[in-house]
Order: sequence, then C-alpha cells, then structure tokens
Amino acid sequence: MLQTIRNAWKIPDLRRKLLFTFFMLLIFRLGAFVPVPFISREAMKEMIAKTGEGSLLSFLDTFSGGSFSNATIFAMSITPYINASIIMNLLTVAIPALERLSKEGEEGRKKIAQWSRYLTVVLGFIQAVGLYFTLANSRAINNPGWATGITIVLTFTAGTAFLMWLGEQINEKGIGNGISLLIFAGIVSRGPVMVSTLVASYKAEAINAFTLLGILLVAVIVIAVVVAMNNAERRLPVQYSKRVVGRKMYGGQSTHIPIKVLAAGVIPIIFAMSIMAFPGTLAGFFGKTEQSGGFIGRILAFLSPSSTLYSVVYFLLIIFFTYFYTAIQFNPVEIANNMKRNGGFIPGLRPGKPTSDFISKVLSRITIAGAIFLGLIAIFPIVATRTTGINISIGGTSILIAVGVALDTVKQLESQMLMRHYKGFLE
Repeated sequence: MLQTIRNAWKIPDLRRKLLFTFFMLLIFRLGAFVPVPFISREAMKEMIAKTGEGSLLSFLDTFSGGSFSNATIFAMSITPYINASIIMNLLTVAIPALERLSKEGEEGRKKIAQWSRYLTVVLGFIQAVGLYFTLANSRAINNPGWATGITIVLTFTAGTAFLMWLGEQINEKGIGNGISLLIFAGIVSRGPVMVSTLVASYKAEAINAFTLLGILLVAVIVIAVVVAMNNAERRLPVQYSKRVVGRKMYGGQSTHIPIKVLAAGVIPIIFAMSIMAFPGTLAGFFGKTEQSGGFIGRILAFLSPSSTLYSVVYFLLIIFFTYFYTAIQFNPVEIANNMKRNGGFIPGLRPGKPTSDFISKVLSRITIAGAIFLGLIAIFPIVATRTTGINISIGGTSILIAVGVALDTVKQLESQMLMRHYKGFLE
C-alpha cells in the first residue's frame, strides 16, 4: 500500500490529486471541531455513554470521527447520503422506469445521482429533527425553543450537505471514493481515542499487562481476518465457444465469474442497526426511556445494546439482510441468460436453467458464510465491552469499513497508474 502511494506521488497528475484529497480530508477534520450552538457537549457524551457500545448513536459517533459526541456541525456525518444511496439502489431494482434510466449510460446515472442528492437533504432534515427531539428530551440543549430548534436542525442538515459536496469534489478532482474516504477518515481518527483509553485503563490498573497484550493480539487477528474475508471470492469457470462472424473468429477463451463472500458489504449491518434503533428513537420523541417503567420501559430494556436479546436479534437480522441485499444485487437467472446469449457456459453444465440453479446454489452457500461473519463482526464490540469492561471505540464493523476503503483506494491508484503506463508500477 505504501509502495503504491509512493509510486503515485512521483506522477505530477496523481500528486495533485493526492494533495487535493488530503486538503478535503483536512477540511473534514477541521469541521469536526466547529460546535453547534445551544448544545451541551457534556450531555451529549453522557447520552452516548448510556446507550452503550453497538448502539446507533455510538455507530454515528464513530462514523463522524467523534463529531457527534463533541456536538459539532458534522455530527450526523454522511449517513443520510448512505441511506439515500441505498434507497435509490433498491428503487432502481423495484421500479422499471428507474432501472431503464440506470441503463441509459452517463446521463441516466447523472439523473439518479441528482435525485440521490435531493433525497440526502430530505433524509438529513428528517434525521436532524429527530436528533433535536432526542437531545431535547435528554436535557442536552440549552434554552430549547423554536428558534433554537430551527438553528440546530438547519446546522446539522447543512453539515451533511457540505460533507456530500466534499465527497463529490474528491470524486471529481481527487483520487475517487470520496464518501468512503470521509468515513475512513472519521473511523481512523477514533484510533488515538481508543489507544488513550487503553493506556488510561492500564495506568489505573483496571487491566493488567496480560489483558492489554490480549486486546492488541485480538485486534491484529481481527484485522487479518477482515482483510482475508474482504478479498475472499469463489471463481466460477466460464468457457466461451468459438464462433465465426464474417472472416473473423470470436470466442474460445476462458474466464470466470467472481462471487465475493462479502458481496453485500456493511449494508446489512446498517439496515439491522437502523431497525434495532427505531423503537428507542421513536420512544425518545415522546420522552420515554428504560427508566420510564411500564410496558414501553420493559421493551426498551430488552432492546438495549447491553442485553443478550439485542445481540441475538441483531445477529439474526444481519443474516436476513445479507441474503436480502445479495439477492437484489446478484441475479443468477440474468447472468445465466447473458452467458447463453454470448455463447458462454460453465464446464459440465448446460446453459440456461441448470447454470442459474448452480450459480444460485453456490451463491447461497457463500452468502451464509459471509452473513455469519458480518454478524460476528457486528456483535464483536458489544461482547468485547462486556468482557473487558472497556468501551471499544473501534469495533469490527469499523475495521471492516476501513480495510475495505483502504483496499479499494489502493486498487484505484493502481488502475490510474496503469492507465498512465507507469513503468515503475508494472515492474
């Protein structure tokens, strides 16, 4: 990775892109220290601590690089844009008109991207309103009222819109992966916080040297497993028959269909977390908490991240959404038909239905492995926090995102160097 960045730095065009990307990320980190008026930072930190590790608020704080707990303008991070993109992807599959638009080339993709921006602002405004009521009920807002509410909601929404613009600027003038790099920067910035927490726990004799070494060893193992699973794929061999068109012969080559183990990425975790956080968020609008008692209080206690039921339901939801999202993104019937039209076939199988059935069978087996892995990664910080008693700022999900973004960015740099015929890279 470092060698790739070093080689890219030697090319003037890529050096300018790297510097521009670094400047945009610097602006992102500077914005993480600009406070929103009327919000108590201490009350925000206390509210996040009450929800516990693995909750939506903790996840949002990690994504924003601590901006949420510090009550700054980038507190909502880029999550409304992620939700808008997911919704547009689902609608593209469900609505034929959007599906046709997505296949119209660059113009169609530009229209869908424009609608995603509008939807981001709408979702950001709705999330900001919900966040305002949650903060007001938690006594985290000084002088609550209409003027205060409008100021806070518009500031949160504007911060998200500005982050969306930063990401698009990185895509156009930087090295690409703009939104992902913003998330990556937010997650990595939490690293020093976690290290200082471990050091403070060790100095306070809350943990011994053996436990500290164990935590570091587990962290290295988790990173290694995430890297391996992120690159893991099953390659289905495909053979194309020869055919003569005019005086030229086409086909006859061998290739493969790569099926990634983590084809759904972290989207199932985001879906599952949103559903698990919905009852608590809805109850927060009406000022209800676990301490309120009664039927609602018992339900909120069961769905608290500190309960065992929460971990079990969370794990099962991730498995369900992994299958759901993979089924939407990967259509075995369409792949089999495309292969048949182009004279391709999997050795030992007839084109058409036998091929699609085989792809579905392989996809199902791979998806269950990926789903179980995602579930274990998601509940890892919850279990680790219960076991060690230390608040794990960077969990398995964060590591999964950070590793995926780092690998994708390196691949983008390599492809850009390859397009420029960079001899040092080819060697």
